[in-house]
Amino acid sequence: SLMISESVWFIYFFFYSFLSFVLTFMFNIFKLFHLNQLFSWFVNSKILKFTLFMNFLSLGGLPPFLGFLPKWLVIQQLTLCNQYFLLLMMMMSTLITLFFYLRICYSAFMMNYFENNWIMKMNMISINTNMYLIMTFFSIFGLFMISLFYFMF
Repeated sequence: SLMISESVWFIYFFFYSFLSFVLTFMFNIFKLFHLNQLFSWFVNSKILKFTLFMNFLSLGGLPPFLGFLPKWLVIQQLTLCNQYFLLLMMMMSTLITLFFYLRICYSAFMMNYFENNWIMKMNMISINTNMYLIMTFFSIFGLFMISLFYFMF
């Protein structure tokens, strides 16, 4: 996207920096360091588990989430410049990363992890948790909100 348009690259970089920040902020809040912790950590809180894996899907660029917007802009710019081969290669690499994110999400939601080997201190009502949930709201519903603003103005 940097070869095509500097502004599209900046938008792409900004959105993925925001999505990566939301996930790393969540990892920092709950002191998660391993993938096994993700599966067994949120046994009691289904909302936090749901928001975590929706952020993963948004980072992967699944269409209803905010992470799809920069990919959509790059797809539009590549088709306008007739770069179909590059577009095909980028879409295939995106599907590979999305496959890994979907595998993580599927195994977290469909498999039961009842044993808990990690020390948990879950303080659900904290400023950091509320800030994480606000950023998650923008990550999940951001594409809808941007589309709504676009049609309003």
